[in-house]
Amino acid sequence: MRLKLACLMLFVVGFASPLAAQEAYRTDANPDEKLPWFQTVAGQFPPEGSAHYFSGELVGVDHIRRTGVLRVSRTDAQRRSHWDLPIDFRMLPYGSVAYHGAPAALKDIPLGTHLHGWFYYKDKDEETHSIFLNRKSIEDGFNKAFRLEDDFTYYQNKKQLWLVDSVDLKEMQLYLVSQAEGEKEPTKIKLDLTSATRVYQGDKIATLEDIEPGQTVLFNLTWATLYGIGRCTDLWLDEKSRAIASAQQLEQHRLYQKDRGLAGIIEAVDNPNRVLTVTLFGGVDPQLIEDFKVSGSVHVVVAEPTLQIYDQVNDRKVGPILEKTEIDKQPGSSGVQIRVQPQMLLEGYRPGRIVRIFPMNWPVVTLPVEQSLWPERN
Repeated sequence: MRLKLACLMLFVVGFASPLAAQEAYRTDANPDEKLPWFQTVAGQFPPEGSAHYFSGELVGVDHIRRTGVLRVSRTDAQRRSHWDLPIDFRMLPYGSVAYHGAPAALKDIPLGTHLHGWFYYKDKDEETHSIFLNRKSIEDGFNKAFRLEDDFTYYQNKKQLWLVDSVDLKEMQLYLVSQAEGEKEPTKIKLDLTSATRVYQGDKIATLEDIEPGQTVLFNLTWATLYGIGRCTDLWLDEKSRAIASAQQLEQHRLYQKDRGLAGIIEAVDNPNRVLTVTLFGGVDPQLIEDFKVSGSVHVVVAEPTLQIYDQVNDRKVGPILEKTEIDKQPGSSGVQIRVQPQMLLEGYRPGRIVRIFPMNWPVVTLPVEQSLWPERN
């Protein structure tokens, strides 16, 4: 009896310990260097506020495997000798991307785009690369990306627009003043314009000559922090142009997700009744989740942590949605959980594994071969 009780206690402690053991951890809000950074746990969502923020420029990407390289932006915390060093990153399974104020995939982000990111520290004993005489970025080790977004999205989410104070087309300088909710003292910045800067106004492509003082704008940057704030690659001069950019990106996102299914994590498996309990990941258009309806059927496909699949047309199993419930919305989670009864339980239908799910009104198409897991490239 004592042995059974001891085993039960070990099981309970072992199951609860991953997050409990990290109750005290370092965060951006509590930068106590004596504390470790939060470590993500496979099969679990992280707690609110546990990710570390920094920005950088996207200089390399493998959008199929959801990995990339960021050149970290310069800050006062860095030594001059450690400026402009890159870090490799990989998106967490529940990690999300946003572009032009709408959900996105890595393939939507042009190389050279300045991004704002929230990251988690590398796994224990995981090695990172060094370059330039064994130097590493101050952000080295933060290689698990939870959230990436461009300047447009970042300032839009902060409800921080920018007012054109003045523009000097001879010197190719744009002077802006921030307009943020609750801001006591407005921030003033100067952006570099170039002959390649794309300008949008209303439903038309505009020119640099259309920039006028008093306009409320958003922008995207490249070469950020190399020579001042950065070079302006794109500039939206009014609300209509910004709404069009967001709407176009939203449709791109919807198409991408419908071709691949929404991803989620299996929370539990009821083997006798062939029932999977799946929590759908966040960072997607809520309208897509509305297509998951109780009594409606879905296709369930096994996926890897990169969200890649093998052959979604032939590997899918079909079954009805038995239940759809709202749960606590943790970081990375959509707050929506469904119970599905596929016609057969596959080897990959295990707690903690990733699946991609298609409602019956979404066509399941064959993806280009290079986007699947088989055959894998050497």
